[in-house]
Amino acid sequence: MAVFVALGAFLMTLAGGWTAQRVTDRRHLVLGLAGGLMLGVVGLDLLPEALHAAGREVFGVPAALLLFVAGFLLAHLVERLLAARQAAHGGEEHDHHRAPEVGLTAAAAMVGHSAMDGVAIGAAFQVGGGMGAAVALAVIAHDFADGFNTFTITSLYGNARRRAVAMLVADALAPVAGAASTAFVTIPEWFLGGYLGLFGGALLYLAAAEILPEAHHEHPARSTLLCTVGGVLFIWLVVGLAA
Repeated sequence: MAVFVALGAFLMTLAGGWTAQRVTDRRHLVLGLAGGLMLGVVGLDLLPEALHAAGREVFGVPAALLLFVAGFLLAHLVERLLAARQAAHGGEEHDHHRAPEVGLTAAAAMVGHSAMDGVAIGAAFQVGGGMGAAVALAVIAHDFADGFNTFTITSLYGNARRRAVAMLVADALAPVAGAASTAFVTIPEWFLGGYLGLFGGALLYLAAAEILPEAHHEHPARSTLLCTVGGVLFIWLVVGLAA
């Protein structure tokens, strides 16, 4: 049952990526929406779940928040190192397409997150059918945003369309694989909470430092801002319906 439900997440992820591909003539709106979706996912979904799952504190600070900050700094460090390497080989340091590896790394993190979504579905069905249905609803609803963001992030950093499509397909398959894995492996809740915190920090960095500035660079229009706000409100709606 868990794997069957995860197929819904597979289809929603592909639908999100397909939507991102179809609106390339409104790139600034796509980026504005992607930034809002990522901000909403981090602040309204990942971080609260990380705080709940990780639980313990380290020197007076919740472990999930420490890992959240670490994820933000790690993403910044990786982006700077790759940009410096590109500049050393004659590239433009301030070109937003300077390091395709950043896009691939971020997309790979999205794939890992989607696999964890599948694990959550499988674990919830082990608890009971009602719990499994609730978790599945939440995962399927926000996997549209995951697919949208995966394709957008990969493309933003100058990767070829075939790479963006490949990462999208991997992201769509990940929940199915994650759900199937729960028949053999159980992931500790504290580990899952720490992972969500780390991933949330990295995702916030990409949204705040890369995607949103790029969205407003050439088109600082009100419509772009409205797309960003709309993305946040959409995730809020999804979280509220799944609660």
